[in-house]
Amino acid sequence: MRRIAGIVLAVLLIGGVVAAVVAGRDNGDRSTATKTVRGVIGSEKAEFFADPDVVKALAAKGYTVRTETSGSWAMEGLDLKGYDFAFPSSQAPADELAAKYKARQPLPRPFYSPLVVVAHRNAAEVLAANGLATLDKGQHRGTLRMAAYLAAADQDRTWQQLKGTAKYGELTGTLYIASTDPESSSSGALYLAATSYVANGGRVVASDADIGRTAPLMHKLVSVQGAQQPSSDAAFRDFVSGAGNPLVLVYESQVASLLGTDGQQGAGGDLTVLYPDTTANSDHTVVPLTEEGRALGELLSDDPVLRKLAVRHGFRPQGDAAEFVAATAAHAAYLNQRLTGVRQAPVPTSEVLHEMARRARGQS
Repeated sequence: MRRIAGIVLAVLLIGGVVAAVVAGRDNGDRSTATKTVRGVIGSEKAEFFADPDVVKALAAKGYTVRTETSGSWAMEGLDLKGYDFAFPSSQAPADELAAKYKARQPLPRPFYSPLVVVAHRNAAEVLAANGLATLDKGQHRGTLRMAAYLAAADQDRTWQQLKGTAKYGELTGTLYIASTDPESSSSGALYLAATSYVANGGRVVASDADIGRTAPLMHKLVSVQGAQQPSSDAAFRDFVSGAGNPLVLVYESQVASLLGTDGQQGAGGDLTVLYPDTTANSDHTVVPLTEEGRALGELLSDDPVLRKLAVRHGFRPQGDAAEFVAATAAHAAYLNQRLTGVRQAPVPTSEVLHEMARRARGQS
């Protein structure tokens, strides 16, 4: 009887321990309970959402975020049923998605980033020697003179026609800036927005006449590249690895994130960041497809911890330039923190951008 009682007692004790563990897990789940939200994002935000500190900060507010990447303009063709939000890299595709899914305005815009051109030092110095760029003395940054560059592109100038290239064997062929596919990628479409604004005499392209007037140059800028990358993330990784074109259009956030990660210089130590004197900002805009998606977008906009983490990944939070300036002080040699001398080009409507992209790709 004593053996039987002992066995029963042991079973009860074990059962009690198991119950306690289960109860503890249940209590833990309730104290850190999260709701899972799903979204489609531009690839340049993939590292942000994968950052363990971002995951932790979102969990502290009750969210687990599951994301898939897509080109911003390509999101319109996706079936977003079952998703809570879409997060393209600029406002124009966001507005299209908002209209398609009847998302309530205003749309949250947590952060933004201007377009920049990354260049190897040799290429930047050649551009400066030929009046296509200016370099800040002793710095790894400068300004791309857009009107001069577009004139050179329109004339089909080659690197060999520029003075100072003879000693750089890698600088050959037609001079161009590598950009992404404007029909699927936000950065490629914004490149057309900025360049067409300059080509149209400092006026936003808004009519069929404007499109027709600027289309030949837009086609040159795109067709010279051959196959284009579908995302700025892939193009930037190629540049950093030393592959591809010596001039690549990317988001400033990608450069700032690289500098913050590597501490120094990326791209073999010869990275130069050229800010176009006329550029376009990428307003990362959340399109809420459910109320949970809207709450997440507002949290990304307002939460101090998440704003700081966005800056860590190179983004400029909306509404407070000081946050970005303070956080990137160590990399001021590369970054034009206050965007001095940089003009923001208005972005055409999504309908106009689509038509510009189509013409630029050679579709009549």
